Amino acid sequence: MIRRRRSGSAAVEAPPASLASAVAPATVEVTPRWLRVGDGYAATLVVTGYPAEVGPAWLEPLLSWPGRLDLALHIEPLPAPIAASRLRKQRARLESSRRADSERGKLADPYVDAAAHDAGDLAERLARGAAKLFRVGLYLTVHARTEAELLEACAQVRAAAASTLLEVQPATWRQLPGWTTTLPLASDGLRMLRTMDTQALASSFPLASPDLPAPLPGDPPTTRGVLYGINPASAGIVWWDRWTQENHNSIVLARSGAGKSYFVKLEILRSLYQGVQVAVVDPEDEYLRLADAVGGSVVRLGLPGVKINPLDLPAGDRRPDVLTRRGLFLHTLISILLGHQPPPAERAALDRAILAVYRAAGITADPATHHRPAPLLRDLAEMLRADDDPAAATLAARLAPWVQGSFADLFDGPTTQTPVGHLVVWSLRHLPDELRTVGTLLALDSIWRTVDAPGHLQRRLVVVDEAWLLMRDGEGARFLFRMSKAARKRNAGLTVVTQDAADVLGTDLGQAVVSNASTQVLLRQAPQAIDAVGEAFGLTGGERRLLLSARRGQGLLISGVSRTSFESISSEAEHELCTTNPAELADLDEEDDL
Repeated sequence: MIRRRRSGSAAVEAPPASLASAVAPATVEVTPRWLRVGDGYAATLVVTGYPAEVGPAWLEPLLSWPGRLDLALHIEPLPAPIAASRLRKQRARLESSRRADSERGKLADPYVDAAAHDAGDLAERLARGAAKLFRVGLYLTVHARTEAELLEACAQVRAAAASTLLEVQPATWRQLPGWTTTLPLASDGLRMLRTMDTQALASSFPLASPDLPAPLPGDPPTTRGVLYGINPASAGIVWWDRWTQENHNSIVLARSGAGKSYFVKLEILRSLYQGVQVAVVDPEDEYLRLADAVGGSVVRLGLPGVKINPLDLPAGDRRPDVLTRRGLFLHTLISILLGHQPPPAERAALDRAILAVYRAAGITADPATHHRPAPLLRDLAEMLRADDDPAAATLAARLAPWVQGSFADLFDGPTTQTPVGHLVVWSLRHLPDELRTVGTLLALDSIWRTVDAPGHLQRRLVVVDEAWLLMRDGEGARFLFRMSKAARKRNAGLTVVTQDAADVLGTDLGQAVVSNASTQVLLRQAPQAIDAVGEAFGLTGGERRLLLSARRGQGLLISGVSRTSFESISSEAEHELCTTNPAELADLDEEDDL
């Protein structure tokens, strides 16, 4: 607003108020150790000592301190002639000290030797033009509401600085120049500088953040996604949308009891809110409460009367190569039943028997015949026995336990259940251990036939809990790898959950499954597995320590160059559906009985 005043009969414009007078504090009270700026308090600390070696983002403990802290980094380049002259004098002083100690018969000072070696290395890089020298000042201004809070805040900042081997001192009697030094005025009123080379200076730049990066300017804001938890380092929200990544797959790797199933159940529940259809392979009946609560379907493999016919053709799929793809799957199934891939002669006999058994049932490559009842596994074994090739008879004998022996209950009849719905849980709890791997493969095959159906557009999430059951078998791991490669094209995402890092990371196929997961979640790890996990995921020393000491539900979210720590959080209703604590489950069952 422009004010006018009259001087005689003429109107004269008063000069507008300056910006400084508009934004400056009302009062500034200066004391030897702090300032009172307006109605708050501030104190400036100066970094006077630095560690011998630093890594990337070594200022992170100060930048992530949960309070108001102004950090100013003043940088002045040193001209090359002046830098070379100072470095030459420094090397001469160090060499003189070493020679004087040697002449007097004293033991060599390891600190002087290390400094002389570092100065020589820096001089060599400076001469080649691989580095430059800079004068750097690092200053911290801490703000608080009261003097007592300011003293406590300064103590916390000094402790955070000490964790990175930084020594800080208060700017006693120089608090006003210290405060202005940390304002965006490009003026260093303290001039307490330290010489650094290019590498040390580059690693001090605050380019890291404990939170996930926000969308770039111009990019659309995130409108979907799932709440993974909160960031313990910044108290921020970790919100992640797996469907916007390069692929929709994820892997959850943790030791037993670290909370991996709890985390996955939370993601499933929150994905269902958004209309995503979910299918789960559940070895230990951990997802049944969730399925009952949301009206899902449960298939309990291993119970009397529950049958799965692996020779079934996908219903409604009229593509000309349906029969060929079913035959290839049967090759994979037989390999898992036998524990290894059959020799070439037996594979050839198996291929002949597969084609013959479908022809005997009236099913050919013509889609018009695919509605006819499919043959059973025992029909395939009979076709092998009818073959004159000795390899076919050998293969038929090896399949006897699965056709008419102890393991035949799951296969000796047509498929009894074709589950549909927004959540389908395949329970393997009632299968014997010898059938867990086969049951996992059959469940995944049924799920995949639904995902691979022509014209399917809805998002689907496929969760394989305790995936080590399938990964320990070569053919099973290969099937899971093919599924992870093809899921994105069918608008599906695969979640692999396992507690056995060795089975996943110890094979090429396991590492390929990990590399095809854009979303990687690591919860608490065992000390015996941390080296393999750290090498596979490129973890820093701090991240390894975090995973070794993480509480239940705490871990790392990794996606490419983006990574952040998080802790799962849930509402009371979600917790009741996701918990596997026996004591809590007993209490919930008592409440249900009442």
